[in-house]
Parts: sequence; structure tokens; C-alpha cells
Amino acid sequence: MPTTFIIRLSSLGDVAIAVPVLYSVAESYPNHFFLLITQSGQSMLVNKPFNLSVFPVDTKGEHKGIKGILRLLLDLSPFVRKHELKVADLHGVIRSFFLDFHFWFRGYWVAIIDKDRRGKQRLVRKKNKIRLPLKTSLERYREVFEKLGYYPLITFTGFFPEKPVKEHILIGIAPFSKHKGKMYPLELMEKVVSLLSESPNVQITLWGSKEECSRIESWTKKYRNVAFIPGQMSLYDEFPLMNQLDLMLSMDSANMHLASLVNTPVISIWGATHPYAGFYGFNQDPSNAIQIDMPCRPCSIFGNKPCYRGDYACLTQITPEMITEKIKAYLMI
Repeated sequence: MPTTFIIRLSSLGDVAIAVPVLYSVAESYPNHFFLLITQSGQSMLVNKPFNLSVFPVDTKGEHKGIKGILRLLLDLSPFVRKHELKVADLHGVIRSFFLDFHFWFRGYWVAIIDKDRRGKQRLVRKKNKIRLPLKTSLERYREVFEKLGYYPLITFTGFFPEKPVKEHILIGIAPFSKHKGKMYPLELMEKVVSLLSESPNVQITLWGSKEECSRIESWTKKYRNVAFIPGQMSLYDEFPLMNQLDLMLSMDSANMHLASLVNTPVISIWGATHPYAGFYGFNQDPSNAIQIDMPCRPCSIFGNKPCYRGDYACLTQITPEMITEKIKAYLMI
């Protein structure tokens, strides 16, 4: 059976963006075997096609550094079949380039993602920005497979066929992000929780790691119908709960993409980053992105650069009332 290695070693959100393409390709080519090479602990393939599997990589342990890459190549050797191997590099970084070169040198078909770094630099530079939407990551991933001779339609619609019927409106709030430039201030988010909790038929769940949620533990005591989702749950346990949500309020973060995989609508808050960079949630309504038009936006692709102004006005000027009104209008409450 022809085999395709799919390399996507980075963050949870990036892997989630790739899922619709991976499922669609695998379902379109049932006589091929697809192996997703990704970081250990990031297996999120719920109800996956039979011919799609995951190879976990420990980039901080046994697969760290040059020796780790050599170990990884050795670990992958049982999956290599002569003249029947293709490599889809969806990552495009130094670590994946080592893998690409190895397989290319051995005569296998290798395709590498075009990240359009120049276009992204023009989008976020301080002067003379070019504010035009770039290709989405999903489109870039699909292009890699097209280079390898795969031409799938995106048939993926979600991990679960339908949503359960509930008595109450269930809103998930994921207030955290890895970088300050993408995270709505917690004191303002608490006001959002306070305003939403005033609606008697609304229940709110807070999403984040155990360490993150310890910072907002008081919210569950101060406001009615507010609870935590346990931060140590596996993705397999989180997805069914996320599927129950009527709406997720999220930053430009992994939870936006995870909710998209279970057909949960997302209202997202954007600060230093911008949907134009191509990282919007799969099948999400662009009008549900809450953002302030400012000359300096966007200033970062990943939200990891210091604010030019020093005040993160792109986030602080978004009022809690703007967010709650958007949510209430969408849910008609």
C-alpha cells in the first residue's frame, strides 16, 4: 500500500487546522496509508479514517536535536516502503527540512509547504503595511498534497454528526492564550462572564489548563452558573463536551480551532494578530471575529511581539459590552 508521511510537529492549533485536509485526503484515497508525524500528546484524531494513523514524536526527549532526528528516522524505517513513499511537509522548519532532505536524497517524492513568509512580513510590518487576506493555512496544506498528486475535495464536516439537545444555552469561554498580544485582559473578561451570567438560561464553562484556571477560580464562586472544565482531561474527553456548546468565546488560540472540529460556532477576539494571516477557524463565520481597526494592526503573526504602543489598545479598547452584545445577538438571548 502506498504510504505518505505527513509532517506537522508544532502547536496543537496548527495540527487542528490540518485535520479537515487530512481526513478528506485519507477518505478520498482509501488504498493509500497516511501517517501523521506530530508531537506526542497531540493526537486528536477522533473517528478518524481507517487509513490515517499517528506517529508521536517527543521533540523534548528522545527525538530532540540532531541525534533525536536520527532516532526518529530509525523509528520511522518500518513504515518506509520502497518506491511507494511520499512526504508531505506541512511544517516547513529546520527540523522538518532535515527529514525532507533525507527522504529526497533517497529518491522519494517530497512536497514542502509554502508559508509565504514575505507576504506575512508585509502584513505585519510597522510601515507601509499591505492589508490583504493571505491564503489560509488549510489552503496551503491542501496545496502540499496537490504537489504529491492528491486532489481531494474538503469533505470533512466535523468529528460528530450532530449536536445533543439541551435545556439550557451552554457557552464555553477560553480566556487564555500563550502570548500577551492575543489575550484579552482577564479583568475585562471577568466583566464578560458577569454580564453573561445575568441571563437565567445561560450556563458558562471556563476552558484552560489546570494552572491557567487557578488564576480565575474565584469566578465560579462569584457568578451563577459558571463552572470549570477540568484542565487535565484528554482531548478525547474534551471534544464531546465541546460538541455540547452552543457557542465558544475564544482568543486567536487552539480552542478556536478545536471547537471548529466539532462544529461549535466561535466568537473570537483578535488583538495583535489578524484573520488575514490565514489562521481563522475552519468553517467559522468571518463576521464573528471581534477586532478593532487600528493603523498598527496586525503587528504580529503569532502575537509574540511586544506592542508598538506599549498599551495593547487593540485588546483593551474592545469593551466587555461589545463582546456580550455580539454573543447575545448571535444566540438571540
